[in-house]
Amino acid sequence: MTVEPTLVEGEDGKLRCPWPGADPFYQRYHDEEWGRPVIDDVRLFEKICLEGFQSGLSWITILRKRENFRAAFAGFDFRKVALFDGADVERLLQDAGIVRHRGKIVSTINNANRAIELVDEAGSLAAFFWSFEPTPDQRPDDLSWASLSRLGKTDVSTRISKELKKRGWSFVGPTTVYAFMQAMGLVNDHIEGCACRADVEALRSRLKRPERRPAGTAV
Repeated sequence: MTVEPTLVEGEDGKLRCPWPGADPFYQRYHDEEWGRPVIDDVRLFEKICLEGFQSGLSWITILRKRENFRAAFAGFDFRKVALFDGADVERLLQDAGIVRHRGKIVSTINNANRAIELVDEAGSLAAFFWSFEPTPDQRPDDLSWASLSRLGKTDVSTRISKELKKRGWSFVGPTTVYAFMQAMGLVNDHIEGCACRADVEALRSRLKRPERRPAGTAV
């Protein structure tokens, strides 16, 4: 009989979601970053790009390379990345510290240009993404691992994906977008009993959500 994974107790005595396992590096990411709400545009851009690079790989693989990615992509300052050209693509394809996938590299440069356009439209990336924050009735009642681990995508992540693709973004499918939502705190998917769930919920309750610029408003 297969037993569903549930809370895992670390050597520090903390109960956590099962996905970081016993890896201290991954546990720190789980404890200190994942699910904590982010409204910084550069961090939001970084995360959605790294989720695109993660497609077909494990997130821990990307996380271990994150500092290399930051060095390669100008700290994910999208206004700088938007200026990358063909020579930069070739440079990045020679960088063994990142995932050398031409399509994903070109996508990141494309998405940087689309990010600038989106800031002009909505006021900020944060204002755009947080305008899609799910309401309580759009969230599952059951916050167990068995329930949340089946949420590869949702109606909201599908809607965001469609809106981004309509604006020319790439590598932003519904599953990629939902992983981004989980990590950036648009939802709190720390399972019931996880030591981080209450802290994340408190941060979310105190967060001042950025307001999206109304359509047609002059910059």
